[in-house]
Parts: sequence; structure tokens; C-alpha cells
Amino acid sequence: MKKLLSVLLVLTMLLISLSACGVQNNAISHESDSQSVSDTEEIIENTPDNIEVRVAGMTGPTSIGMVKVISDSSKGEAQGNYKFTIAGSADEISPLIIKGELDIAAVPANLASILYNKTEGGVKLLAINNLGVLYILDKNTGIASVEDLKGKTIYATGKNATPEYTLRYILSSNGIDPDNDVTIEFKSEPAEIVALLNGSESGVAMLPQPYVIVAKSQVEGLEIALDLGEEWKKIDAESETVTGVIIARTAFVEDHPEAVKTFLNEYTESCKFVNANVEDAATLVEEAGIFKAAIAKQAIPFCNVTGTIGEDMKPVVNGYLNVLYNQNPAAVGGKLPGDDFYYIAK
Repeated sequence: MKKLLSVLLVLTMLLISLSACGVQNNAISHESDSQSVSDTEEIIENTPDNIEVRVAGMTGPTSIGMVKVISDSSKGEAQGNYKFTIAGSADEISPLIIKGELDIAAVPANLASILYNKTEGGVKLLAINNLGVLYILDKNTGIASVEDLKGKTIYATGKNATPEYTLRYILSSNGIDPDNDVTIEFKSEPAEIVALLNGSESGVAMLPQPYVIVAKSQVEGLEIALDLGEEWKKIDAESETVTGVIIARTAFVEDHPEAVKTFLNEYTESCKFVNANVEDAATLVEEAGIFKAAIAKQAIPFCNVTGTIGEDMKPVVNGYLNVLYNQNPAAVGGKLPGDDFYYIAK
């Protein structure tokens, strides 16, 4: 009897031991599975399709085209993983691109060329975001053509920048000497021009959108006389005024081509949305901190928002940069960019 009890005791202890081993093995198995899931999640988070893309725009027309992407991203509905920044000026964006702290940005067209030259090919042009946004405004002087500007004083912003080069090109191409046949008075802020026009019976000004809308709302009798984008096309049908473009760091394009393609798909769709849904887009413009919806609603139809990509953008941008280069090589960074400046998706 004692021998039987001993045998039973040994068997019981053996079963307990095996059961404990099973529990321990099961715990190890679950721990291994948990680690495997964690590793998988980390891999997913760092795939090229889901990498965080740092995108910047400015408080102006060059950011209008991306407002639908900004809105979708804020709601977690965008296809890409974006971090958007709206800067006050291009001066804030340039150093961040150079230092690699931004991946994609909306900038003036000539700045894209300057950055390309400064970084020795370190940026690529992804898209055109806006064509012409410059307009001649007239208060009681009867401007109906470029020729009518002869002998006039033109108040303008943008000295030593693309607005001045655009105005000079259009004047000289229409037989008007910018230095002798007209007087161009440059002001640092559109508000100064509005004050001057308000204080006189008549006057002529060159302003970009959305300041055109602001000026018209504040100066009685002020009207749009000339669209300088249209006047440019009369001179050279193969090129246009290019206000802004989308650029990306070359290293980012090469390392994350799928993320770039995803952004461009969403960006071009956003541009279509803006042009087809002006009122809704205006609300998104204000939500993004670009400018007020009431102004955006009136300005968007005059901002020539576009999402031109691929081969179609090359002749337009190249023609525009050529004009700037011929007036002042420094305006494009000293030389025209090469073919590798243009991003053409494979």
C-alpha cells in the first residue's frame, strides 16, 4: 500500500511539473508572437508609402491648390502621411529645404531655380501650382491696353523680384521703355498703394491676387484693367507667367518615389477640387491659415490654380525662366536649370 502511494505521489508531481512547463512554454510563445506583431507594425510605419512627408506652403495663392490635401490630412483621410506647415514667406522655407528639414514645398517659380543652383541639383520641380496672378488696376484713367500705360505712373510691389521683371517684359514687348515711357513707383506693401489710390481721383497700380480683391473692396471706382498673364501669352504663346511651383528635395524623390507619386496624385486632385468648388475651397483656405474665406472666394477664380505636372510643365517653366534670366541672371540663380530639374514620373 505504501509503495502504491509513493507511485501515485511521483505521478502527481510529474503531471504538475509538465503542466507548469506547458504554461511557461505557452507564455514564451505569446511573448514571441507579441514581439513579432510589434516588429511588423514598426516595419509598416516605416515603409515608403507611409513615411511622414513634410510639406510647406505660404500665406498666398501658391498654397491654395493644396488645401484639400491639407484638410484630408487633418481628418486622417489622406492617402499619404503628411505634416503641413504654412509659412509667412519664402525666406522661411528656403533654409529648411536646404537643411533637409522639409521634403516638399510650394515656392515662387524663380526661387525653385535659385534653390536648384544653390544646392547643385538638390531640388526637383514637381508641378506648377499657379500661373499669372498679377493685374493692372485702374481708377478713372481709361486703361484698356498695355499701350495705354505709356506716360502713366504705375504703383507696384515686387521691386527686384518677379513682378518687376514681368512688368518690364510686357512693357518693353509692347514698345514701351520701362525707364523712360512710364514711371514705376515701388512700394513695400499693398496697403501703401491702397492708401495712395484712396487719396487721389485717379491712378494705376499693379498688384497680385488676393490683394487685387482687397484693393477693389477698399477703393471706390477701382477696376481690373489688364490681366498680365494674358498679356504675356500674347507676346509668347508657348510660355506663361508662372507664379508658383511645387518642389521637392532630390534626395527625398530618389529615396521615396512612391510617396512623391502619392502626393502628386492627391495634389492634382486637390487643384481640380479648388477650381470646381470655389466656395468650399475658400472655407478650406481659411481653415489652413492662408487667408480669409471671404477674400479667397473672390480671389480663387483669378489665381489660375493649376496642377500641371510631367512634360507639360517643362516648356512653360523654361520659357518663363528664360525671360527672367535675360533681364537679370541672378533672378534665377545665375543660370538656367538643366533637364534634371524637372521631375517626370516613370
